[in-house]
Amino acid sequence: LLPDRPDTGGVARPRHLDATALATPSLALANAVRETLRIGDLIETMLNHLLEVLRSNQPALSKELRRLDDDVDALYSAVKLYLAQVPREALSEQDSRRWAEIIELAVNLERAGDIIERMLGKVQDQKTAQRHSFSDSGLEELADLHARLMVNLRLGLSVFLSGDGESARQLLREKRRFRAQERRLAHAHVGRLHRQVVQSIETSSLHLELIGDMKRLNSLFCSSAYAVLDTRETGALHAEEVGGE
Repeated sequence: LLPDRPDTGGVARPRHLDATALATPSLALANAVRETLRIGDLIETMLNHLLEVLRSNQPALSKELRRLDDDVDALYSAVKLYLAQVPREALSEQDSRRWAEIIELAVNLERAGDIIERMLGKVQDQKTAQRHSFSDSGLEELADLHARLMVNLRLGLSVFLSGDGESARQLLREKRRFRAQERRLAHAHVGRLHRQVVQSIETSSLHLELIGDMKRLNSLFCSSAYAVLDTRETGALHAEEVGGE
């Protein structure tokens, strides 16, 4: 479902951020969780639209994708301002951790929206200005990474909501699988360049940039695992990935 927009055609409005709940911090945090998950739904819709734009140039979808990013920005700002009004001194230690988790996920989802919008711009520039399309193999590879992104986004939101340790460990395993696949696809693309596949040569820079963008998105989607698992369990992996996400 697309978010509610004012009749004037403005951006989405928050549905769950009840100001009267601010006097009860645990209830306010639950409201913020629901609104943040709504942002996650918008990101999923944006990703779906991006895949369709990759497959074929669809101006209407491109326009809708940009509107969705405006909605993400609006809801992110609303969640941030709502949480800023929660009296921190009234929070228990557990609620303080949850407050931080909500802010972190909201920030990551907002960053993801910006990345997806930039990816759209790159694709449009390539298809309209230069009139080049991806090779069948290249498009299949991007679609494969896209499918993995969708799975990890949904799993990341589930981990954020449930706090389940086993799901968090699965999310980190999926993150590693994604990185391994990303490397394989980058190598396969270089292989096509060696074989002088014309479409691959024409779209080479964009192809590799999009793979890198998807890698960054995947890291954002998988970050909720670290808040759930013990620091000792994830510390080594996290340190290994810093700067290379």
